[in-house]
Amino acid sequence: MKTIVVCSGGLDSVSLAHMVAAQGGLTRLISFDYGQRHRKELDYAAAAARRLGVPHHVIDMRGVGAVLTGSALTGGAEVPDGHYAEETMRITVVPNRNAIMLTVAFGMAAAMGDQAVAAAVHGGDHFIYPDCRPAFTQAFQQMQDAALDGYAQVRLLTPFVHRTKADIVTEGARHDTPFAETWSCYKGGALHCGRCGTCVERREAFHLAGIPDPTAYEDADFWRQAIAERERA
Repeated sequence: MKTIVVCSGGLDSVSLAHMVAAQGGLTRLISFDYGQRHRKELDYAAAAARRLGVPHHVIDMRGVGAVLTGSALTGGAEVPDGHYAEETMRITVVPNRNAIMLTVAFGMAAAMGDQAVAAAVHGGDHFIYPDCRPAFTQAFQQMQDAALDGYAQVRLLTPFVHRTKADIVTEGARHDTPFAETWSCYKGGALHCGRCGTCVERREAFHLAGIPDPTAYEDADFWRQAIAERERA
């Protein structure tokens, strides 16, 4: 199927883009600038599009992001350190972010004749982000079927929704994803911080997958402490 991949520039979505490209269905990447403090991720999405030879569409949602207040990703509170599944990570929720992005991606797919939109939501997201859960993705498909009824049929593809981050690393390696050319850190510094939830999850995923992690971290060892604290909780 002719497929748009929603690509942030992170490990998950870039791995998904490589997987879809290997299957022969990739038509374009779509990314969103919503005023995120780690906006540098968009540069990695652009690099992925160039590498895969497809157009890259960046949608300016900064006006929308400005009213979705309260998230550490869009300013105000600092991004916390610790395991991704900690309650403290709820401060990184941007309300309705995926719902808004997917709606735009579906509209683009319908307008451009694409048949599917692929998103890299995965099992590790479920605890924190309600719009990454299977119940949401199923309901979203039903909503889009109604919204595009008689105009277009577009499928939502979420191949990782019941899988782990380690599974994504394994899948990404199988499709030659250059992991060093992906950005995960929510703090958006010169290097991955190694301490925020997404850095800890990234580091742990490579460990569990048994695949070398090429990422340069400011603190490459903190993830072990974060996991130990989570297990004691």
